[in-house]
Amino acid sequence: MSTPCRHSIYCILPPHILKNIAKNTKDAKQREAALNALSVDHSIRSDRTTFSLLGGLQVAHAVGLTAATPAVHRTIYVAGNREKLPGTLARSEGQAPVKDKSVNNAYDGLGATFDFYLAAYQRNSIDNQGLPLKATVHYGDGYNNAFWNGQQMVFGDGDGSIFGDFTAPLDVIGHELTHGVTGSQANLTYQGQAGALNESISDVFGSLVKQYAAKQTANQADWLIGKGLLLNRNDLALRSMAKPGSAYENDPLLGSDPQPAAMLRYDESAEDNGGVHINSGIPNHAFYLAATAIGGFAWVKAGQIWYDTLLDARLKQSADFAAFANLTVMNAAQRYGTTSIERKAVIDAWTQVGVPVQAHQAAVAG
Repeated sequence: MSTPCRHSIYCILPPHILKNIAKNTKDAKQREAALNALSVDHSIRSDRTTFSLLGGLQVAHAVGLTAATPAVHRTIYVAGNREKLPGTLARSEGQAPVKDKSVNNAYDGLGATFDFYLAAYQRNSIDNQGLPLKATVHYGDGYNNAFWNGQQMVFGDGDGSIFGDFTAPLDVIGHELTHGVTGSQANLTYQGQAGALNESISDVFGSLVKQYAAKQTANQADWLIGKGLLLNRNDLALRSMAKPGSAYENDPLLGSDPQPAAMLRYDESAEDNGGVHINSGIPNHAFYLAATAIGGFAWVKAGQIWYDTLLDARLKQSADFAAFANLTVMNAAQRYGTTSIERKAVIDAWTQVGVPVQAHQAAVAG
């Protein structure tokens, strides 16, 4: 049985996909790559736990790594296909692009995420205090994942047959860095509904980073997470916020997307910390419904409501979907008014996915 783990690494590729590949593939190298990716969480979890127990992002503040004024500071390393961090320095802030495409992708993606949070919400880096952004590329040998370990971003190259370079999709970078934002604000417990909210918040803002960079409205966006990650399968993604459960269907290797779009199909599995990568489809779909109902650029109003909620002191670490939903309604009312179309859109969205909303009560989880 899976146990609550506040200090797991936060990977973009969920374990159920890797397990399906290991079970379904007839290719020994593909199976080995999938099993290796599954083992990485266990092997480096203690490193992230130690960092968190030492104070996490607060340690960076204590040693004077904050910026006086908002300014991105990036350092990109290469691991040389080994599993050691951070690796060899490849590019620092302000330096010209290098020949290594993965290095440049990571550099640009960190910058795009920093720019998004600063422009949309006046947030100065992931901790709001100018934390320098660090990333390592070419981690492991054909490693099928990307993750935030509490200190930095880490990217694998993919196995080269199913998955490509994990630095390529911008929403993957935005998703993982948002785990740092969530950790520095609500620090939602990575288990059950709180863990699914943690994953959903990363999908929401990862998608908004991509939409902001492309200047797409809510109705123009594809609302797909990780599209382009699967080699020669641009029709597939890891998750769909518009239609959870449809990112891939009856794929001979991946299986079928298990994400529910509403509470009627909530997954009670004990795997993956209580299905955090599966049940995140429910709050994901609620955000999509709210954003498309409000219209325009999704980061301006719907995103602002979700961001206000993430910063809300009433949001507890153990919050369930209903607690988060009620806070989004209250924050929509506070920012846009109790009779606003924004508040109504948020209420309607949660209602459609089957999450109860007590619009006039501060119903937060204890």
